[in-house]
Amino acid sequence: MPRSFDLAADYEGTVEEVHRAFADEQYWLARLADSGADAATLDAMTVGEDGSIDVTTTQILRADRLPGVVAQFHRGDLSIQREETWTGVRDGVANATVTGSIPGAPVTLTGTAVLAPSAAGGARLELKVTVEVRVPLVGGKIENFIGTGLVDLIIAEQRFTTVWITENV
Repeated sequence: MPRSFDLAADYEGTVEEVHRAFADEQYWLARLADSGADAATLDAMTVGEDGSIDVTTTQILRADRLPGVVAQFHRGDLSIQREETWTGVRDGVANATVTGSIPGAPVTLTGTAVLAPSAAGGARLELKVTVEVRVPLVGGKIENFIGTGLVDLIIAEQRFTTVWITENV
C-alpha cells in the first residue's frame, strides 16, 4: 500500500532567490556533487522563458552501501532517477511536480511541491510525496525507509541551497 509523506524546509533566501538557484545549471552540478551519492549526473535541464524549470537527475548508490532490506530485492548498484518540473514564480509562489523511479525496481515516487514566502521572511518548501514499493510483505518497510531518507535529503538540500544562495546570489 502506498505511503504518503508531508515534508517541509525553510530557506533564509526569498522565493525568487531559491527559484533562481533552481534555474542555475551550476547550482545543480554542485548540489549533485554534494549529494553523497557515489555518482550523480544532471541528465537534462530546461529553463523556459516563462521561468519554468524542468530538471532530470540520476544518482547512483553502490550495492555495498544499500541496507539489507533493499539489497534483498535489488541486485547491484541502485540508480535513482528524479525529475522536478517547476513553474515560474507567480504572485510570489512557485509550484512543482516531482517524480522518482528506480529502473528495474517496482518503486515509484510522485509528489507536489509549493515554494512560498515564509513567516520569517524567507521561503518555505512544502512537499507532499507518495511512495509505492510493489514488493509483497516488505514493501511497507521499504516505503518507510525511503520516507526517512527523504527527510534527510530535504534537510541536506535545504542546507546546500542556503549556502549556495549566500555565496552565489
